[in-house]
Amino acid sequence: MTVAPPLDTLRAPLRSAPPTHGSRRWRYLPYYLAISPFFILFAIFGLYPILYSLFLSLQRWDGVGPMHFVGLANFGFLFTDTTFWNSIGNTLIIWVLSTVPMTALALVIAVGLNSSIRFKGVYRIAYFLPNVTSVVAASLVFGSIFSEQFGIFNWLLGLVGIHGVPWLTNPWGIKAAVSIMIIWRWVGYNSIIFLAGLQAIPADVYEAAKLDGANAVQTFFRVTLPLLRPVLLFSVLMSAINGMQIFTESQVLVGNRGGPSEGGLTMVLYFYNEAFYNNNFGYGAAIAWGIFLVVVIFAIINWRLIQRPDRTIGKGVSR
Repeated sequence: MTVAPPLDTLRAPLRSAPPTHGSRRWRYLPYYLAISPFFILFAIFGLYPILYSLFLSLQRWDGVGPMHFVGLANFGFLFTDTTFWNSIGNTLIIWVLSTVPMTALALVIAVGLNSSIRFKGVYRIAYFLPNVTSVVAASLVFGSIFSEQFGIFNWLLGLVGIHGVPWLTNPWGIKAAVSIMIIWRWVGYNSIIFLAGLQAIPADVYEAAKLDGANAVQTFFRVTLPLLRPVLLFSVLMSAINGMQIFTESQVLVGNRGGPSEGGLTMVLYFYNEAFYNNNFGYGAAIAWGIFLVVVIFAIINWRLIQRPDRTIGKGVSR
């Protein structure tokens, strides 16, 4: 009588050896090769310039001759540079003058587009067109609009008996002109973002608020705004990051020096002047890192001031 071999003995040839560490690495090699172009391009055009700018900030270099290592001297001078602090103040003022009315106007436009009006697609395209318009071309047009003698704005003010405003020769006039241009360019973009957030709010919430006796104003402040808070947070953060990098508007409107009394001198414009106008690349790199630090701090402050836990939104809706 023959005895059948054990079942494990029959299954033994079907078992494969456990993969070693080397075989696992070769197994995922095609995936690594597929995503490698992004990391290679980022290392060449992103990581290397960042690291090189940090190295350059420790040098004194005019772009042609040999570099001279100065350590942290550029950063030490940066913190005592009154022009740099003035550029920070100008940038913050322009950001406030542009972001606050732009956010409010974009929210009003979004609410209007979200209502039952005709030709909503045409309005959306019309409001978004300024965002894709060339900044240089728009700055040239606004330069003629804000002209003190022949500008359209002063002509309109003259019709109501108001004396012409020196838009491009007064520090506050320059800030107002740059802010108006930023509002014109970005209000359509933010209104489209707000419109997407409004369309994501369930209709049942509005029906429940209406059954509870809430009017249009109460519904807007107790329902719409709390549920729209994440979109508002995104909009304000992006406005803060973009507002700290204002450059083309000021340069085209009032020139590299920022106009009279440096009223339009922003941080990025000051960096451009030092690096590419005065050929002081070492100090320019230090200014760039100073701008990066200001943007990060300002973004964190905005995040902490605007962000609220989810339970706060729930309380706002339930009131």
